[in-house]
Amino acid sequence: MAIATQYYLLLSAAVFCIGVYGILTRRNALIFLMSVELMLNAANINLVAFSFHYGNLTGQVFSLFVMALAAAEVAVGIGIILVLYRNFEGVDVTKAATMRW
Repeated sequence: MAIATQYYLLLSAAVFCIGVYGILTRRNALIFLMSVELMLNAANINLVAFSFHYGNLTGQVFSLFVMALAAAEVAVGIGIILVLYRNFEGVDVTKAATMRW
């Protein structure tokens, strides 16, 4: 028995909304990164659900590319967070109004 595509879309919408809520309400840079990851995972759920619905593998291939993009985003994001922590003694994004040399 297969699960209907609508349930995957509902799950994806819920995960995406949680990610948007995390970005809009938090000031911690680590929470920002986790929220962006949630939004990318919601996109992956959509891609795989539609790939299953239409019976081709295109969505799954794009999902792999999104996972690679997410890994690169985390690598760059952690570097930015480390610089933010060293220069401003915290990861609060409102403290870093300007980045100076």
